[in-house]
Amino acid sequence: MRHEQAQQVEPPPLLHDELASVSAPTQAWSRRDGTMGGHPIHGLFHGDWRFARAVELRLDGAPIEHLATSSAGDWALIRGIAPARDDEPGDARIAVERMREVSPGAVLERATVVNGRDLPIGVRIELAIDVAFCPIDAVREGRDGAVPVHLSIEGDDAVVTDGIRTLRVRSRAGTVAIADGRVVVDHRAIVQPHDWAGLSVELLLDDASLAVRGAIVDEPSPGLAPTGRPALDRWGERAVADLEDLLLDVGSGPVLAAGAPWRLTMVARDALSAARMLLPLDTALAEATLRTLAARQGVQHDGRTGEEPGRMMHELSPHRPEGAREGVELPPSFTDSIDATPLWIVLLHDAWRAGLPLETVRELRPSLHAALGWLRQQVGDGFLALPGGDAAVGDGPELPRDAEGVPAEGPVATARLQALACRAAVGGSALLEALGDDGAPWVEWAEGLRRRFRTAFWVVRGQDRHPVMAIDGTGARLDWLSADLAHLIGSTLLSRDEERTVAGLLLDERLSSGFGLRSIAVDAPGYWPLAWNGGAIRPHDTAVAIEGLLRTGFDDVARRLAEQLERAADAFHGSMPERYAGYGVADASAPVPLPGAGAPNARSAAAVAPVWQALGDRRAEHATRRERHLHAVEPLPTIAVPAQAASGGTRFTSGDTSPRRAHVRLIDGGRPPSI
Repeated sequence: MRHEQAQQVEPPPLLHDELASVSAPTQAWSRRDGTMGGHPIHGLFHGDWRFARAVELRLDGAPIEHLATSSAGDWALIRGIAPARDDEPGDARIAVERMREVSPGAVLERATVVNGRDLPIGVRIELAIDVAFCPIDAVREGRDGAVPVHLSIEGDDAVVTDGIRTLRVRSRAGTVAIADGRVVVDHRAIVQPHDWAGLSVELLLDDASLAVRGAIVDEPSPGLAPTGRPALDRWGERAVADLEDLLLDVGSGPVLAAGAPWRLTMVARDALSAARMLLPLDTALAEATLRTLAARQGVQHDGRTGEEPGRMMHELSPHRPEGAREGVELPPSFTDSIDATPLWIVLLHDAWRAGLPLETVRELRPSLHAALGWLRQQVGDGFLALPGGDAAVGDGPELPRDAEGVPAEGPVATARLQALACRAAVGGSALLEALGDDGAPWVEWAEGLRRRFRTAFWVVRGQDRHPVMAIDGTGARLDWLSADLAHLIGSTLLSRDEERTVAGLLLDERLSSGFGLRSIAVDAPGYWPLAWNGGAIRPHDTAVAIEGLLRTGFDDVARRLAEQLERAADAFHGSMPERYAGYGVADASAPVPLPGAGAPNARSAAAVAPVWQALGDRRAEHATRRERHLHAVEPLPTIAVPAQAASGGTRFTSGDTSPRRAHVRLIDGGRPPSI
C-alpha cells in the first residue's frame, strides 16, 4: 500500500539567527541582542520542557539598545547602551553589559551598568521572567501546550511549580516579586562617575521526573592541537566546547546528547557515531557510551517499545514515571532502532583497536554476543532493512518512488545499512577471536552479505556504475546517487576496485556540493536543496566518508571533502548545525541554513575530528607517539587501517556533585584512566 506524505501543519522554526546557550540538559534561546519573545524557540528549557518563554531586561523602564554579542556554547556576553536621556549629551556615556551563563539546571543572568559620565546617575535595573511551563514538542509544533502553575514567594525567592517541575528565582542585589503572572526582579542604584552597578539573577530549574543530568568532567580542555589552518582551528575550538555542553550522565559515565534544541537527550545512533569519530582523541567517551547502552540492551519482546533480545535502544526517555522513586526511569524506546545495534558492535571493535583494554571488552562480552545474535536474526539470508510503512525511519534518507515524492514501500534495504552490517560482522569476528571465541562464522556471514550486495545493489545508470541507494519492499531499485555512498568506504563491503569507484563518485558534482555531500544527488527524483532528507547536507555523512577514505588510503579524496566541511564550518562560526541546505558553491557563497536544524549537534561537532586528521598533516607524528598505546591486532580483511591519528584523550568522571559543569580535558600522551 502506498502512503501519503504527512503534511506538517506548522513549518519548523528558523534557528540559525537565534542565540543559543546550552549546557545539557538546560538551554536558553533568545535573539542575538538577548531579548526573548516573538519566536517559537525563545525561552528557558530544562530536559524537554520550557519553563519560561521570555526573560526581559529593562533599564529605567526601556529596553537596551544593542551593540554587539559574543557567545560560545554555554555563555553569552551582550553589549549595549542605555536608552537616551533628555539631559544626556550626544555621546553614549552609559554602557550596559548583559552576561548569560547556563549550567545544568541553572541560568545566571547578570546586568551591569557602567557610568562613563562625570556626574552620578540613578538607574533602575529590572529583569522580568514570563513563566510558561510547556513540553518542547508543543513548542516545536507551534501548539499552546502550557500547563497551569502556582506562583509564590518563599523567603526572598519566587517559586513557580506545576507539581512536578519547579522554577526558583533568586537575587542578592534585587528585590524579587510577582506581578501579573510574571516574576520581576528589581534593583535601584546610584552609579557614581566612572563606576558601575549591577543586578544578578539566578534561575534554578528542576524537574522531579528527569532521569538524565549534566555530566561532570574534570578540567577545561585545551582543544585539538593547532594545525596552522585558522578556519579549522576555530572550528576545533568551538566543536570541543559544543561537545562539552552536550554531555549527559545517565549512570554509566558521560555520553553525548544528540543536539539542541529538540533532542537534548541520548539518541543511540548519534551518541555512538559521535563517540566513534572522536576515537582518535580517546576511548573514555566510547566506553561510557558502550556501557550505557549495554545496560539498557533488549532482553525480551515488547511490541509497545519495540524491545527485542539483543537490540540496542533508539532513544532514552529523559523522564521517570510519575510517582516513581529516584533512579527509576521509563523504558527506553527501541522503535526505529535499526542501526544502533550494529553501530554498537562497530564502536566496541574500533574502541578496542584504539586502546580500550581487552578486559573492558570482556566485561561487555554478553552484550556483544546478544547484539550479534540480533543482527543475524534481522538479516537472515537477505539484507538489513528499515521496517515497512515509513522509509524515513531512523536517520536514513527519504526514499521517494517518483517525482511526486510518494515514499518507497517497505521494508527498505539501504546501501548504508548493508555496509554497517558487514562492518559489524567483521569487527565482531575480530572481537570474538580476541576473547577466545570462534569468530570464523562471522567472516563467512560477511562474505555472504558481500556476494548478495554485489548482485542486488550494483547497477549501470548512464555513464555510471554504482551501488543503488536502496531496494524497496517490491524489489525496485532506487538507482540514484546518495550520501549512503559515504558509509560504504572502509566498511569491508566493497572490493578495492569498488571502493575506488565509490571514492570517485563522492566528488561527483551532483552529490558533492562544495560544502559537503548532499543526502541525494541533484538529478534524483524529488531532489530539493531545502528538503530535510531529500537534498540537504548532513555534515556527519561527509565526515564518515573522510574517515573511511583515510583508513583505506584515498587521502586526496578525503582532503578535498574535508576542505568542503572546513569551508562550511567557518561560515557557521564553528558551530555546525545538524543539517543545512544542499545549495552548492555555484549557487551560494556560503552554506544556506535549513529550517528546524539546530546547533550544537553532537555528530556535526564530532565531524571536526576526521577533518582535523585529513587536513592537519599531523597523522604521522601522532601515529608515532600513540603506537605504544595500541593493542597489536591484525588488520581487517580487505581494509588497510592506518595507525590512529592522535595520542592523548579526554578524561571524564561521573557524578553530579556541583550544579556547575567542569570541562573536558584533552591529555597529551598515554591513555586516561578508565571510568
